[in-house]
Amino acid sequence: MFQNMQIEQKAIEILKTIYDPEIPVNVYDLGLVYEMKVDEEGILFIKMTLTAPGCPVAETLPIQIKEQLMQIPEVKGVSLKLVWEPAWNMDMMSDEAKLILGYL
Repeated sequence: MFQNMQIEQKAIEILKTIYDPEIPVNVYDLGLVYEMKVDEEGILFIKMTLTAPGCPVAETLPIQIKEQLMQIPEVKGVSLKLVWEPAWNMDMMSDEAKLILGYL
């Protein structure tokens, strides 16, 4: 359990380095990651969304995220599922993201 928390923390650190190309905020602080868990075999499961279904990086961003997360030595695989419900909205952003974008 403790190791899973460490892996999740490393994953968050990586997600905070990956930016939405249209918004100067990382995907984690944008609130695009809905769920993240690690199983006993080291598979990292992520449920996330994009700011809009027609997002121009819908094809490439998930691949980039998977590749970056596979850099964590303890991660044996990444299962990333894009979902559209609930639809993303600005309330899902962290306070830091809202501050960067001038909403606070």
